[in-house]
Amino acid sequence: MKLALLLFTIMLMTGCSVDQMVVRTSIPMIEGGVEALNHETDLELAEESIPANLNMLMGMINIDPENTQLHTFAAQAYYGLAYGFNEDYRPERASVFYLRGRQHGLQALEISGASNLLDSTIADFDKQVSEMGKDDVAAMFWAASCWAKWIDLHRNDPEAIAQLARATALMQRVIELEDTFYYGGAHMYFGVYYGSRAPLLGGNFEKSRQHFDRARKITGSRLLIPDLLQAQYLARQQQDRQDFHNRLTKIVNAPDDLMPELGLQNEIAKRKARLLLTKESEWF
Repeated sequence: MKLALLLFTIMLMTGCSVDQMVVRTSIPMIEGGVEALNHETDLELAEESIPANLNMLMGMINIDPENTQLHTFAAQAYYGLAYGFNEDYRPERASVFYLRGRQHGLQALEISGASNLLDSTIADFDKQVSEMGKDDVAAMFWAASCWAKWIDLHRNDPEAIAQLARATALMQRVIELEDTFYYGGAHMYFGVYYGSRAPLLGGNFEKSRQHFDRARKITGSRLLIPDLLQAQYLARQQQDRQDFHNRLTKIVNAPDDLMPELGLQNEIAKRKARLLLTKESEWF
């Protein structure tokens, strides 16, 4: 009786419906599901499981639309689906997923107090980002990750390129607040940001290497994505065929149990490395 009264009181105080309370108590289950998926090394099984998990997540968001954690999970899920399983062979589909992920990430930030992040002036955008705190790091990271990858898929569109400053501002704030977040993912972002362009166009190869080195230090070089991105963007931009080949070959030959808690990401890196190696003679 006392427990039922306590739950009723909590619902009144938070304005939650019974369904919303059920959703919110299910968040640890979602976190457990993400952890289990990250351990999965069978790429086909992982790809098949993501849509069902996303459908469940969308249903939970329909019940509790102001839940920032759910929107952040959705942004992460759409990024993983696009980058891991669609970008290399179905870029149009990946583009749609990146946009969905960006929307959920920005929505999480706007629920937390930001406003009009897509259409505000860049000055207002930067001001809002400067006021975001540690509680916003996850939403900023996944919104920026989805945003930047969508831009990368539309690199010949000036309107898309013009949005890069906003994604970069979000990721810079992540660096300022928690540079180790998601295994140094923000450093990988800036490794690509500085390494994918010639110096005359804003690139900086030394800064790129420093960010990739920092990302490797954060994971003890057990995550393969930093080397994959360094080969794909920096080595290619520098026309360093040997570095390109060596890094990708090292990824392909890496032990399967190098980082079990991110086994899925490492398997994705291996598949992408094999694909990039088939383009070596074309690119160099």
